[in-house]
Amino acid sequence: MGRPTIAVCVQREFWKAVRGGLSAADAGAAVGVGRRTAQGWFVRAGGVIPSIVDDPGRARLSLAEREEIACLRSADLGVRAIARRLGRSPSTISRELGRRPAGRGGYRASTAQAEADRLARRPKPARLATELVLRREVQDRLKLNNSPEQIARRLREDFPEDPEMWVSHETIYQSIYVQARGGLKRELARHLRTGRTLRKPRRRTGERRGRIPGMVNISERPAEVEDRAVPGHWEGDLIMGSTASNSAVGTLVERATRFVMLLHLPDGHTAPAVQEAMIATMATLPEQLRRSLTWDQGSEMANHVQIAEATGLDIYFCDPHSPWQRGSNENTNGLLRQYLPKGTDLSFYGPGMLDNIAAELNARPRKTLHWRTPAETLERLLSDQTDPPGVAPTA
Repeated sequence: MGRPTIAVCVQREFWKAVRGGLSAADAGAAVGVGRRTAQGWFVRAGGVIPSIVDDPGRARLSLAEREEIACLRSADLGVRAIARRLGRSPSTISRELGRRPAGRGGYRASTAQAEADRLARRPKPARLATELVLRREVQDRLKLNNSPEQIARRLREDFPEDPEMWVSHETIYQSIYVQARGGLKRELARHLRTGRTLRKPRRRTGERRGRIPGMVNISERPAEVEDRAVPGHWEGDLIMGSTASNSAVGTLVERATRFVMLLHLPDGHTAPAVQEAMIATMATLPEQLRRSLTWDQGSEMANHVQIAEATGLDIYFCDPHSPWQRGSNENTNGLLRQYLPKGTDLSFYGPGMLDNIAAELNARPRKTLHWRTPAETLERLLSDQTDPPGVAPTA
């Protein structure tokens, strides 16, 4: 005989513990299974919570219901009578009793439950395993280092009349990480931002990620910021250096012109350090270029109230995990990686070096600006705003 199958309810509790932030080994110990078994479950699933461990809904019979069916059947109740007692349809009860033919032992709840669990574990064909055109499109975009969420959203934009070319970002992640689902090869994971070959829970036990006090959501940002007609609205973020150095460079991008400014952070990227650098950098700009700033919900902006008071900026925060809400900044950060490579100590770059990098980017012609440079576009917009009434701006 082979090893006994561990009940699905135990696996369900294991994955709930993982979802709550425990490591695979600790989650296994919590539900009473060995370390190797727990690690095996985690690796085979690619770190993705399997659907089999979700709590059964009303559509599926529970073990308690199957035990009730066994008792009522042994009392010689018919299919319709059992269905009425359980509040189920007669066809459901009929199919259930047919799951195991009534032999010498009759219907057994444990046997029926084991068979249901086995069928539920049966691999289902994934969309990216069977729809080759969609799979090729997703693979090509992953190789361009597009994130699954970016791919999912762009597919709807690029194929608005073809729902067969739509796929959710979660399906893409599962096709990469859960190899049993087929479709995408796991080596494509290196094109993801994390580069991980296993999915990891974001939150650890005891960790709390509270909202930044007093923050204003991007949904309250004025419409004039969206149309990019008026300069002075900025997007910001940090570019991180190597883990060992704990270094970072702050990036600021003006939405209308794509003009770049870089924050030197020699003392780390704590909230006070970012506050000091932000205020010093914004002080170099005229007032009409200090209208608003959009940032993500990183703790480095915990002092946003003080920054707003000192600079006159209205500060807005993106939704969690929504980098497209700072699209100009995300694009610019990608360009900056040519100068500030991943995995390096960014404290090496002093303020003069950062100014030179920003100046080079600001002198680079941009397609989105009709091949003008950010510096030229900013100068033109400022000139248009300062022309006296009745004087046409120069071409």
